Amino acid sequence: MIKKVILSACLLISFVSFAQQGTASPYSFFGIGDVRFKGTLENRSMAGVAVEQDTIHLNIENPASYASLIQTTFTVGGTFATSNLKTSSQSEKAQRSTFDYLALGIPMGKFGASFGLIPVSSVGYKIRNDNSAIEGATSSQLDGKGGVNKVYFGLAYKIIPGWNIGVDAQYNFGKITTTSVEAITGVANGTAEVNTSEISGTAFSFGTMYQKKIYKKVSLFSSLSYSFASDLNSDNTRVISVQGDPSAYAVPTESTKLKLPNKLSIGLGMGEARKWLVGANMTFQGDGQLANYYNTMPNVRYESYSKYAVGGYYLPNYASFTSYMSRITYRAGLKYEKIGLIVNNESIKDIGMSLGAGIPIPGSFSNVNFGIEFGKRGTTSAELVQENYVNFSVSFSFNDKWFVKSKYQ
Repeated sequence: MIKKVILSACLLISFVSFAQQGTASPYSFFGIGDVRFKGTLENRSMAGVAVEQDTIHLNIENPASYASLIQTTFTVGGTFATSNLKTSSQSEKAQRSTFDYLALGIPMGKFGASFGLIPVSSVGYKIRNDNSAIEGATSSQLDGKGGVNKVYFGLAYKIIPGWNIGVDAQYNFGKITTTSVEAITGVANGTAEVNTSEISGTAFSFGTMYQKKIYKKVSLFSSLSYSFASDLNSDNTRVISVQGDPSAYAVPTESTKLKLPNKLSIGLGMGEARKWLVGANMTFQGDGQLANYYNTMPNVRYESYSKYAVGGYYLPNYASFTSYMSRITYRAGLKYEKIGLIVNNESIKDIGMSLGAGIPIPGSFSNVNFGIEFGKRGTTSAELVQENYVNFSVSFSFNDKWFVKSKYQ
């Protein structure tokens, strides 16, 4: 069954994954856009806490987790996002439906492997400055779309019971297009500038996870992952045209080197496997070099990224035969982020809460996960935009045994 599900999902996602506009945030103008991937829905429902060596759910944030899988696991997720963008004087609403990730994890004795496709970042904004009622004034329109995706392959090894190590190799690729149109009231023709960047590059990360029983059924869980700094090649083109004039002018541009910063994530938690967990995660990332020639502004600079999260889950009785509700996993978490961007001397922050539930599929280890995340990013101070968002997410985690020789003919 799982093989048919994987084939159907791959066919569907091949049509929608690269064409989607995964964000409506004006802050996606900067760098390579909004960072999209924050973990699988199981972890996102706990605000990103991912410290347990889960045996039936895939943890893509730490490659060491792959060695803990006991069945082949296929997971795919998506989100319907709504946001209210407001300044001190105006407000607008936006909605998006997005594909979040597709991944497969395969147990191989003491080893475990995983590969998949993940949208890393998204660009999606429409900014208008309408002064058409004023003679001689300039009106402008700025649109952006695209983003960066990655395919990855990871391998993990269980050194001793409770201690795993793992590595990931990733290939990043994508395209970002920005269009700027300016018109002067009373002047017949405006100008348009289109900038396109084709982005590609490789990256590597490693991780380790350790767990130890500390009291009866209660264990201590720890997780550490590190992503190395890496380069992104940006092949750029710029085309300028005059509205109403069929000719366009290609302006020579040079390829630029962008730099993804290194990232360190540390997690610690305690709990009883398949019963309850309470944990915390801290993530730190350098400021990198992600500004391109078309999105550099004098009032914008970058800083180190940081995130603090606490969360956990509760599963009343995973083996209950009499109560289906007792086999549902309930999750919750809180987060505080500095997204690494300073605009008008104001550090942009993201504060949010998440809730989720894992619904088991009868007769299997598979499950359907639902999550809701709501929070606030940015501020109306310093002439900036505040985003109040609510994200509704769903994911499917299918589990099956592969490579098992049949005992009967």
